[in-house]
Amino acid sequence: MLSFVHFEIPADDIERASKFYNMLFGWRAEKVSGPCEYWMMNTKKTPEECGINGGISRRKNSAEHIVNYVEVDSMDNYIKKVEQLGGKVIEPKTPISKMGWYAVCLDTENNTFGIWQTDANAK
Repeated sequence: MLSFVHFEIPADDIERASKFYNMLFGWRAEKVSGPCEYWMMNTKKTPEECGINGGISRRKNSAEHIVNYVEVDSMDNYIKKVEQLGGKVIEPKTPISKMGWYAVCLDTENNTFGIWQTDANAK
């Protein structure tokens, strides 16, 4: 069975959002170096603890919401499956260098969700 593996929170002010979630839940945000502004959100006290971590990124538009990602074994197969079942791909298959691929989709009820494929060869 496939499971959620990551979440992303869009924010107008990433530092303010990071502080909010830290003060509310004790989550720790850590800025990631790279071409875009992205902070990893650590929700677990230890790597062994149950749960998932996520991230905070700059909001791209006012309609953007929290996105939960499900790990899949084949990005291409699941993109086809989303479309065959009446969903839509709204952000195409995109690499995260040396980590994997992601895509963002809409289900038949216009709910946003993401799919993720781990792939150390992604470029």
